[in-house]
Amino acid sequence: MEKVIAVVVTYNRQALLSECITALRNQSRPLDAILIVNNGSTDGTEAWLSQQPDLIFINQDNVGSSGGFASGISRAYADGYDWIWCMDDDGYPKADALENLLAADDGCLRLLNCAVIDKEDKKSFVWKTQQYKSLDEVEAGRTIIEGIGHPFNGTMLHRRIVERAGVPKPKYFLWGDETEYYYRIVKRNEIPVCTVANSIHYHPATAFSIKKDWDYASGWKMYFYIRNRFHIHQVKFSNKLVALLNYCCFLVAFTGIVLLFQKTDKIKKLGFIMWPVADAFNNNFEATPPLILAKLKARENFSLSGSINGYLKTTWLNILAPFSTRTERRAANA
Repeated sequence: MEKVIAVVVTYNRQALLSECITALRNQSRPLDAILIVNNGSTDGTEAWLSQQPDLIFINQDNVGSSGGFASGISRAYADGYDWIWCMDDDGYPKADALENLLAADDGCLRLLNCAVIDKEDKKSFVWKTQQYKSLDEVEAGRTIIEGIGHPFNGTMLHRRIVERAGVPKPKYFLWGDETEYYYRIVKRNEIPVCTVANSIHYHPATAFSIKKDWDYASGWKMYFYIRNRFHIHQVKFSNKLVALLNYCCFLVAFTGIVLLFQKTDKIKKLGFIMWPVADAFNNNFEATPPLILAKLKARENFSLSGSINGYLKTTWLNILAPFSTRTERRAANA
């Protein structure tokens, strides 16, 4: 029988982690192992994990969700597990979730996902899943919803997927890391994806909206939201020009949202946008939350005109880079 390991990434949410682990321990199809990746929690998680003899755990610095899942999936793959069941610490699976996921496996390689359901009302999809907004709308007897999944919320990877697509890229840190990995699996490697409607993973209703006014000095997550979107488009679209155009459309829309919906520090936020954009075009992944916070809390005066000029210069240099390389080669061969 194939071996299954659950991989849970956690950071400073020990109570929620405990709830998730309890649900994993109580699966109708018992897991062969549970692996916890502790991203440098400071709330007593490490001490609590050390008292759980049935758990495997990795303690590491906080390298974001991308670094957490990269470590967890790599470890699970190296240890020889056939199936790797991935989830964050703020959700938990229904008791028969694993059993129903495995029952949906027909031997064909595909990415399997739990149905991600609001943990409060127990029937609404957290994110719209095809045309469905709730479990009540799914036709009776329908188990498979083709063409969609929402990693990492009860996402099931077979080791053959890891062999072909690799693991999440740690350098993305947060926001978009799971989407980039999803598109790498289903677009680049053409592996089908589906949601298993009777395999339920409960998750908090999403509360994030870019329309909500965010605090400029503490809004470090927005950096990753903007920067990583460029790399998501590069994986989603095989044509680089199409990817660039889609990213530009995203930036225009994001700028409009700042102008229309943000109530505080609009000019600073507009100037801030250019920083992650420049890093995206330059493939610069050096920024960390402390570095971003240091710049934001220092209230540096982002010059909107200077930021736009820098952005345009960076974009132009990146567009001309292939042609410059050809010119240099011709000169060298002359």
